[in-house]
Amino acid sequence: MNKLDKAERAKILTLLCEGMSIRAISRVTGAGKNTILRLLIDAGRASAGYQDRVLRNLPCKRVQVDEVWSFVRVKSRNVAKAKVASADAGDVWTWTALCADTKLLASFYVSDRSYGAAKEFIGDLSERLSHRIQLTSDGHKAYVQAVVDAFGTDIDYSMLIKKYGQDYGGSAPERRYSPAVCIGIEKDAIIGSPDMAHVSTSFVERQNLTMRMSMRRFTRLTNGFSKKIENHACAVALHSMFYNFVRVHQTLKTTPAKAAGVTLRVWTMADMVDMIEAWEAREARQIRLAA
Repeated sequence: MNKLDKAERAKILTLLCEGMSIRAISRVTGAGKNTILRLLIDAGRASAGYQDRVLRNLPCKRVQVDEVWSFVRVKSRNVAKAKVASADAGDVWTWTALCADTKLLASFYVSDRSYGAAKEFIGDLSERLSHRIQLTSDGHKAYVQAVVDAFGTDIDYSMLIKKYGQDYGGSAPERRYSPAVCIGIEKDAIIGSPDMAHVSTSFVERQNLTMRMSMRRFTRLTNGFSKKIENHACAVALHSMFYNFVRVHQTLKTTPAKAAGVTLRVWTMADMVDMIEAWEAREARQIRLAA
């Protein structure tokens, strides 16, 4: 099998991270769809492993968490009547934790929206922090027990609950895919003494929009959705790596990883390719040793 050179890999990864579909990238670059998909999987696994290792002892003070919806193969309501539906088909949720100050995507988790998923996600977040934080979530009830399990009382935790109502003309066809109108919010202190002036989920919700714009499989009303949960998770890991280490944040004038002290420089896509190839070399050595 011919291997793409570093420049070709960097170009394909850039296009993936900027929201192009695999088929579109194949048309633009001439690379085969299977080649692009294999690169995505390797890049995702390498990015997940690298971030799991380096996103530790983070200096975050205010963290916002949220969940963003997508689906694999078919939506949950259509699984029963789908012609092709694997065991992992249906709705999938990506849990995200964002540092409000450095905009670092400190933790992410791809799963369902259950308490078990919340426990795994919040537990992982708690292990990455260096000190007590103020945490804000939406009103999803699974967060409460998950936060207690992970942090106990060593946290300032609050919920921001939005109240929605239907806008005038909400039943009109042009409003079908528009979000419900927020008519008010409620801030509830759950644990500790959170500063209510900083109780917000605006930054993490903006990050969710960035995810939808940066990954074709998150774009609504298209046929670019994920066909396998593993590929979906790899795409999220690659996005997180690019967002944290390569993409310069417009407000920060640097990358979130540099702002948080995780790295001393702004990465380029060539640096990401080097990281991926180092991971591939380690994987190949382990396979040889196991043979």
